[in-house]
Amino acid sequence: MQIPSVNGTARLTDWQTVNWRRAEKQVRNLRQRIFRASQAGDLQKVRSLQKLMLRSYSNTLVSVRRVTQINDGRNTPGVDHVVVKTPRARGQLVDQLQTFQPWRARPTRRVYIPKANGTLRPLGIPTVIDRCLQARVKNALEPYWEARFEGSSYGFRPGRSAHDAISKIYGLACPNRRKKWVVDADIKGAFDHIDHAALLQAIGLCPGRELIKQWLKAGYLENAVFHPTEAGTPQGGVISPLLANIALHGMEVALGMKYRRDHIECSRAVVRYADDFVVFCESREDAETIIQILAAWLGRRGLTLSTEKTRIVHLTQGFDFLGFNIRHYKDPRTRTGYKLRITPSKESVTALRKKLRDEWLRLRGTSAQAVLIRLNPIIRGWANYFRRAVASRIFSKLDYWMFRRTVRYVEHTHPNKPWHWKKNRYWGQLNPKRKDTWVFGDKRTGGYLLKFSWFDIERHILVKGRSSPDDPGLREYWAKRERAKANDLETRKQRLARKQKGVCRLCGSSLFNGEKLHIHHIEPGRTEQRNADDNCTLVHLYCHQQIHRSKNAETRDARGEQLLL
Repeated sequence: MQIPSVNGTARLTDWQTVNWRRAEKQVRNLRQRIFRASQAGDLQKVRSLQKLMLRSYSNTLVSVRRVTQINDGRNTPGVDHVVVKTPRARGQLVDQLQTFQPWRARPTRRVYIPKANGTLRPLGIPTVIDRCLQARVKNALEPYWEARFEGSSYGFRPGRSAHDAISKIYGLACPNRRKKWVVDADIKGAFDHIDHAALLQAIGLCPGRELIKQWLKAGYLENAVFHPTEAGTPQGGVISPLLANIALHGMEVALGMKYRRDHIECSRAVVRYADDFVVFCESREDAETIIQILAAWLGRRGLTLSTEKTRIVHLTQGFDFLGFNIRHYKDPRTRTGYKLRITPSKESVTALRKKLRDEWLRLRGTSAQAVLIRLNPIIRGWANYFRRAVASRIFSKLDYWMFRRTVRYVEHTHPNKPWHWKKNRYWGQLNPKRKDTWVFGDKRTGGYLLKFSWFDIERHILVKGRSSPDDPGLREYWAKRERAKANDLETRKQRLARKQKGVCRLCGSSLFNGEKLHIHHIEPGRTEQRNADDNCTLVHLYCHQQIHRSKNAETRDARGEQLLL
């Protein structure tokens, strides 16, 4: 399917034949051009390219795919109760978005999700079409701000993660550094209280500004009752994290931070992940001054520091950040007498045990295969996140705890069977790469339950300074970082991802964009070579579906030609 990059005549989009490689390339090129113009300070060119992005047909395709197929909330409707699930509906949505018409944002639907501390977090779910519009505007706005954002900002930005924030803290909190006092800050309801006037002033006169203003003022429906929104950005919107980062941009300047060749040359340093941040300084007196400075700076944005949760701590006391605990421990073997340890926090381990315990209770009476399907993704996700820290001892303790849970499961499933029968049925050396004979699993299928200790501890490499994936001059640098993400996959997918250099063979974009990954067999059949790595390629779930649809269409056409002959 031919995909024009900008304006075009009315069309009927066939979702199943979209050339995703071309669409992704055109959006990526436009983002890079906006980034370069922003770096050069050419505001007129930035605005022109942003308008081009908002009209881009490729941008519409990519935005609809992200909202309706990739994002976690793709099956969650807004106030109109509409969910887009079929290829035909997605094609119609693309055509509707490409049709020029005055737009009026709909209110969001208020839902609540549990937070780690037991309270509920309010979310505002926009309609599907509003989410697609937000994704389009985000692609136009984000590259401009990526060239301006501070290097200390790591949350909800392309190419950056919580591990980068923790790696930055690791460099700042080393015992041989002078910044040993920490302001562990907490903004009270950051997303709910951002001042609209201050945010719109920061955004400036950019294309899409009126749409952003509508989304901010759209209000929300709760129990069929409309509530206006005079402040805040709705959590649940595609563009909300970007707006929050814009609102909090400038914290380094407020703290008087200075750099020389990407190295901090002052007595303060901040690390921010969205609305969570910590500030390092050299004395308690300076820490108290920092709180006053931040309170005034945040006040101009309609925000306040939580007096209950904001505290000043010394690194020997330690603090929690993004699920990790950062603390200095006494160690007479070192030159300073202390050693820095970053470990999973007690709250993170407790929350994991509670989640796994609830899953085990729900899995009573089910097959061993059902247990593996449900628990392995939880184990893999948690271990991959915390393997960047000092976690070996905690991993071993969790493995022992899980062994006791498997024993309880087996005892409940087979209360009248002898122990040797149970052991032969459920435990053995099921992982061929490990000599562990106490691996729980399903011997009929060969599946087994993962162990936390099988995940080797790996140090995360900190992203360089203010580097951004939208910078065309750093293409190889970001390609290398994308390839490193393969380490979080299961063994076979790791091999294929490295072989493909982290790129999907169909659409040409990163394999790690949030979509599920499937293994596609190039030559189908039941031969031994079918599952060989040379006959397999790793693709996104929806790319895999498109491959098979096109093959089925070719088969039908070939059969039709044979019948005509």
